[in-house]
Amino acid sequence: MPPYLLFGIVFVEGYCSLGAEVIALRRLVPHLGSAIVVTAPTIGLFLLALAWGYQSGGRVAEGFRRVVARNFLLAAALAGLGFSGHAVDLLFRHLPAPLAYLALIGGVLAPVAWLLGQTVPILTNLTRAERAGEASGRALYWSTLGSFLGSVTLSLLVMQFLGVWASVAVCGLLLAAGAVACRPPAVPRAGLANLAFPAIAVPLAAAILAANLADRGAAETAYADYAVEPVALEGQMAPRVFRINRSAASLVDDSQPPRYARYIERMRTIIVGDLGFRGREVLVLGAGGFTLADGETRNRYVFVDIDPAIRVLAEKDFLRRPAGGEFVVADARRYVAGESRRFDAVVVDVFSDRASIPGHLVTREFWRSVRGRLAPGGVLLANLILDPALATAYARNTLATIESVFGRCAVEVLQRDRPAANVIVTCAEGPAGPAARIYADERNFSDWDRAGAP
Repeated sequence: MPPYLLFGIVFVEGYCSLGAEVIALRRLVPHLGSAIVVTAPTIGLFLLALAWGYQSGGRVAEGFRRVVARNFLLAAALAGLGFSGHAVDLLFRHLPAPLAYLALIGGVLAPVAWLLGQTVPILTNLTRAERAGEASGRALYWSTLGSFLGSVTLSLLVMQFLGVWASVAVCGLLLAAGAVACRPPAVPRAGLANLAFPAIAVPLAAAILAANLADRGAAETAYADYAVEPVALEGQMAPRVFRINRSAASLVDDSQPPRYARYIERMRTIIVGDLGFRGREVLVLGAGGFTLADGETRNRYVFVDIDPAIRVLAEKDFLRRPAGGEFVVADARRYVAGESRRFDAVVVDVFSDRASIPGHLVTREFWRSVRGRLAPGGVLLANLILDPALATAYARNTLATIESVFGRCAVEVLQRDRPAANVIVTCAEGPAGPAARIYADERNFSDWDRAGAP
């Protein structure tokens, strides 16, 4: 095999193997979120399958090009069809989440990693080099270079500007093309046998393209899936919901003035009514549908969101008008850690799906950075999705973490008739006070404490 062709095949293998891992992690976000308990096992299982592929490839003793071409065709079918949006949605719609996860990772990602992992050990046999180390080193260089470019270009360029469907199609089509390029040389008088791989690769490429083009109507970016859907709500005029990763993130209708999600209306009441803010600076971490500032001109709002596409998407089909406030594209934690401005109120409304706050945005260190962005006398407002009784470990520990930084906060449960409710936490600027004392019959300080209370 000519060196340019051999290393081109190895490059495609690296590009698509890491690309498949990136795609799998992104496809899981709308269904399971991006917590470390999801990403770590996924990466681990991918690497395990890749290691098994290395071992299997090292055992191949003949028919090197034929085996790699076959593996590429199988991997193209698995990745190009199995990672399509409709296929993944079908799994999570009809199977419990743990089983759907195992089906996607064990039935699609791991086999793709195993098949492509065989490429370098097999094709090293066709490398012209004086030493085995030289041959494997050159092959691994091109494979790793492909992995680097696959992870970067698919996540930061293709997914962001075209959508996840395009990344799946790119990987599937590259693998199909690689199978044709790697097929054994034509044998004289072999007839149709010489066309075996192209005859399979061409219709497979067409199927991959068709399956993923069907997903291009979805609003997808590297960070989330978006959709605007009409809903039926009593007393509201043509209400519609803005879905982020298949979870309702914002609500608006065509009434005058518009109606919003209950927690947004409550936060607006606190800011404008209870606190009486006028001409104040309000920082909102997590843009959602930009409804907090919709039509609210009495204060100045700064929205921070990691996805640069969310404002255009919200304005086009959800709000159907320009969104109010300034928009900053940044990770919430990085922004509050690096920004020098102080705000009269900070609203924290950050979710990767309905009930999942990114892990780095629930820690004590994050809340300390948020407190540092509050002006003297400022207020924190946090929207959390918790059980209405606040009895789970997650609810108790999340609230305890916030109060370890801000001291005692007001906690308001908005829906007590649901298994998961919006919980509004309101805290004043300033460090936590001294540790609480327990009143007991033998030592009761209640009268002394009450004397010092307003």
